[in-house]
Amino acid sequence: MTVHDVVILGGGSGGYACALRASQLGLSVALIEKGKLGGTCLHNGCIPTKALLHAAEVADSTRESAAFGVRATLEGIDMPQVNAYKDGVISRLYKGLQGLVKSRGITYIEGEGRLVSPTTVEVNGERVEGRHVVLATGSYARSLPGLDIGGRILTSDQALALDYVPRSVIVLGGGVIGVEFASVWTSFGAEVTIVEALPRLVPAEDEASSKALERAFRKRKITFSTGIRFASATQDADSVTVTLEDGTTLTADLLLVAVGRGPSTADLGYEANGVTMERGWVIVDDHLRTSVPGVFAVGDITPGLQLAHRGFQQGIFVAEVIGGLNPAVIDETAIPRVTYCEPEVASVGYNEAAAREKFGTDNVAVYEYNLGGNGKSQILGTAGFIKLVRQVDGPVVGVHMVGSRVGELIGEAQLIYAWEAYPEEVATLIHAHPTQNEALGEAHLALAGKPLHAHS
Repeated sequence: MTVHDVVILGGGSGGYACALRASQLGLSVALIEKGKLGGTCLHNGCIPTKALLHAAEVADSTRESAAFGVRATLEGIDMPQVNAYKDGVISRLYKGLQGLVKSRGITYIEGEGRLVSPTTVEVNGERVEGRHVVLATGSYARSLPGLDIGGRILTSDQALALDYVPRSVIVLGGGVIGVEFASVWTSFGAEVTIVEALPRLVPAEDEASSKALERAFRKRKITFSTGIRFASATQDADSVTVTLEDGTTLTADLLLVAVGRGPSTADLGYEANGVTMERGWVIVDDHLRTSVPGVFAVGDITPGLQLAHRGFQQGIFVAEVIGGLNPAVIDETAIPRVTYCEPEVASVGYNEAAAREKFGTDNVAVYEYNLGGNGKSQILGTAGFIKLVRQVDGPVVGVHMVGSRVGELIGEAQLIYAWEAYPEEVATLIHAHPTQNEALGEAHLALAGKPLHAHS
């Protein structure tokens, strides 16, 4: 029997990144995936949702074209054609990824794998042996106790396959998934109501970002209820009705359950083989090692941010550890976060509250630069801000942004945070005019005490 250097269970973002990097390092790799190579991100998450969001942007641009002197009419949304566009994007990326894995000499096995020993995964009735095993089985769309998925009650998986635009939707959950779908459906012409149990939308973001998004959503006629929990839901042939704990009832064509994603770890043999678990999550150390020597875990099954790019980096990191390198431990706070609704929300580092808790209330300074002073933002017709959080007389420890396309600025923001840059240092860099990237420079100029297109 062939014994591979690495056996990877799961071919999503973390799993296939690990496989590709391990093969680069000359390791023999077996990659096992029960569904399609690329996992949730490529087929049911990042890529299809962003394709829908781009179609939504086109719809909004057409609807609002008169403001730019362009005469155009939005006749409607052709969902079968939208889905064809979305599926075409997925298909091209899928074929490219398949070719990449094949070209690297990776042994790719389709089938549902299960850990049967610290060095063995069983799949299709056969055992695949490895000197190291990497668990990368991803996540699934959660629901709430007593809330069954089916009929007019959907998760993001079913929502991505809809071949029509609903007249009205209730979105249960105001996090990333919820607000992105709310944004898409609003652009497509649906009436949308978001129900979020916590006090604000995108509650993981800085409070100022939440408030800015809520203002923008009100302007877009997106209704939302925050701070009140879901109680129950009933459906019939024509509609679904949601009851909240305060007795409020809401009725719509569909209910999207967007209450987060859970780790796909049940019945896969992890605990039976000594892997320490907590509420379904695989517990790892800072080198992504599980409690079992030689067994690692990456991606959505580990506690923390459930982001494809986190999975990519974790997969690369584990491959390099196994390959004998000494990669830098991943700083979770330096992982960029983007919510791709309209307007977008992007951030990296500490929010203001977390920074004051960590560094001391009097040792933190903040500054908000309004995009109203940015030429490109005016051209695009977007409102929003860039908020910087710094240690007093120290580096920038958080960057928070709201506005159209601000997700494209997160790369520089990540470098500013990760390289512990001071506002005075960033202020010396020249940012091209007119770009939204310039707003980052303007914010740092202001925080450095020399504002240009901003009030001091």
